[in-house]
Amino acid sequence: MIARNNGEKGVIIIWEFLVKKECEVQFIQRYNAEGVWVQFFRKGNGFMRTELLRDVENSLRFVTMDYWNSIAEYEFFRREHLHEYNNIDEQSEALTQQENFIGIFEIL
Repeated sequence: MIARNNGEKGVIIIWEFLVKKECEVQFIQRYNAEGVWVQFFRKGNGFMRTELLRDVENSLRFVTMDYWNSIAEYEFFRREHLHEYNNIDEQSEALTQQENFIGIFEIL
């Protein structure tokens, strides 16, 4: 059965991460729905939620999905908080082998 959209509109920013084995627990704590990124994004108008997904075949591969009301609200927040965004991102990079920006997708 296919899940149906509940009428929610907005955009999803998607990132893929390959996490260092010794950093898996820290990564999950940092990127989960109560982690440092979500606490930071909650300061922004238009932020809805973040979902953290783990690959069932590769337990060190994760995807984050950040839900925002609009791309404009996300971009405004990022511009206004760029210094803090970059600081959190720099601290987070130590946990991963690879980080890939997948894209920004519109919820239909």
